[in-house]
Amino acid sequence: MKKILTLIAVVSTFAASAQQFQGVATYESKTGVPDLPRGDRNITPDMEKQFKERMKKALEKTYVLVFNRSESTYKEEEKLDAPGDNGGMRMMASFMGGGGTHYKDVKEKRFLFEKEVFGKEFLIDDTLPKIKWKMETETKKVGDYTCYKATAVVPVDKSDFRNLRPKKQDATKTDDAKKADEQKANNRTNFMDSMEMPKETTITAWYTPDIPVSTGPSNYWGLPGLILEVSDGKTTILCSKIVLNPKEKAEIKKPNKGSRVTQAQYEETVAKKMEEMRQMGGPGGPGGGRPPRM
Repeated sequence: MKKILTLIAVVSTFAASAQQFQGVATYESKTGVPDLPRGDRNITPDMEKQFKERMKKALEKTYVLVFNRSESTYKEEEKLDAPGDNGGMRMMASFMGGGGTHYKDVKEKRFLFEKEVFGKEFLIDDTLPKIKWKMETETKKVGDYTCYKATAVVPVDKSDFRNLRPKKQDATKTDDAKKADEQKANNRTNFMDSMEMPKETTITAWYTPDIPVSTGPSNYWGLPGLILEVSDGKTTILCSKIVLNPKEKAEIKKPNKGSRVTQAQYEETVAKKMEEMRQMGGPGGPGGGRPPRM
């Protein structure tokens, strides 16, 4: 009986310790901005440079990940709009991963994401994506932590504008045909006509076993350590600060606002609105940058 009681006490202590453990990680996200098609809009090099600088700044975001052994919340830090920012720029930035509260439970393999688009709130409720990580031998330092490399090929989130890529040329076409396609692309007045959404992308993650939790920023998870850096070749999310077991514990709450949908349903809804935006000329186009109604 004494052995049983001792075992129960050890298990209870371990469970309490697991529940009490908490960490807070700050991440900086940066996204590359593609070149703009010029065509009839007579965009000067200075105008293009100014737009890209503003867009790049709008896409520089700071997130805070609060985590324990199994649960986490990932949320963007709010910041004031820069002088001169218009509705179209803010709308584009919101499509590129910003806003909302992202909750993960790696034990239950589920996530909840509270997101507002075009004035309507959604609550994405779905299973965590299965990521088939390939463990690499390469290591590097991220801050004070030794990190190990892992790579994976994953489906892209079709609701995230950051996944848009310039359309690729058909390698089988003749040089004349390629030049004609290039000229046609340059003459487009709609930026979105020159972009496409790939089906999948390769991601590279760096995780540290020194913090043995199977989570990371956004929907990244499934490695034997906290993910401190992840990149898809265009967007890089890098951890800039970690505090383990802070004196004041933050509450990890499940988001509960918005119309409940699956990830596929949400992507389908946003894809339809993206097509409407394309037909309107995109943010700042013929529709004056006003979003279509949900």
